[in-house]
Amino acid sequence: MDRNMDRSEVVIVGELEEGKIASITAELLTVGRTLADELNATLSTVFVGNQISPEVASEAISLGGDKVYIIDTPLFKDYLTDTYVAALESLDREVKPGILLLGHTTLGRDLAPSLAFRLKTGLTTDCVELSIDAETGCLRKTKPVYGGNAWATYVCDAGHPHMATLRAKVIPPLKRDASRKGEVVHFDPQLDEATARVKVIDRVREEMPGARLEGANIIVCGGRGIGSPEGFKQLEELARILNGAVGCTRIPSDNKWVPASYQIGLTGKVVSPSLYIGMALSGASQHLAGISGNTTIVAVNKDPEANIFSRAHYGVIDDYQKVLPALIEECRQLRSSGSPGGDDKLEE
Repeated sequence: MDRNMDRSEVVIVGELEEGKIASITAELLTVGRTLADELNATLSTVFVGNQISPEVASEAISLGGDKVYIIDTPLFKDYLTDTYVAALESLDREVKPGILLLGHTTLGRDLAPSLAFRLKTGLTTDCVELSIDAETGCLRKTKPVYGGNAWATYVCDAGHPHMATLRAKVIPPLKRDASRKGEVVHFDPQLDEATARVKVIDRVREEMPGARLEGANIIVCGGRGIGSPEGFKQLEELARILNGAVGCTRIPSDNKWVPASYQIGLTGKVVSPSLYIGMALSGASQHLAGISGNTTIVAVNKDPEANIFSRAHYGVIDDYQKVLPALIEECRQLRSSGSPGGDDKLEE
């Protein structure tokens, strides 16, 4: 048994979206609750920011947490690696958690490596499963490797806390329990503006049509075979009818047919829709690694040997330019028919 795992807290680094708890934080709380129960430890969440709503702490507790640390000063109005690392390093010295978890998000991918270095501990990123190793008492961290073609499990007892980032959409969050009680601690890391070596000059919000890709229930994704920006306009039309979002593989993103934010895969976003419609894409493992969860995959490709068919639940072997217009028309008629159950049929 790892003699240092008597550290009695599992701490997750919470994230906020427009002042509310992000979905990845709810997922981390689910995993953290299981780990904390197995270790008989306290599950804590730390939120760093400025003017954090009191409701944030209450929600974190209702989602399974026991304690919430709030680090709230104007210094954290914007996310900066320097200030966040310094704040969490200060918290680690005070709390000495046994496990520290972050989301494998834009923030987590930037923050976790720097923080692990400062804490002189190991880090495993992009995990899809976390558990406690029965033999050593260490954190077992499972993640996809070789472009998603295999999974590897790591156990590291070098340094504390044991750290990992969790891939989004692989764990369904717990249901809220408003009756849960917990402790809220306002923590002051005692930092000043000199901690930050950079500053945010301006923010530009990207306007994206339709649903947000990461949270979309339906995604229409295009690959190299779409051939042009004009082809993606048709995909956007189908996504709009389905109240879904548009995604892409790496080539359309590199060729600037669509914004880089549309890209799904190892170097893009991880998604977990209920329905994924892949048009004119081969199904490279790097792309498919970005599709997690119980997703129904529908593939359209004129190449019967395309790898996407090995993962697809339904497939059409044909030119997407023949299939897509017919699919758009059929979905449009179902949406506009006004007949009872029309929308239900479209969802099916």
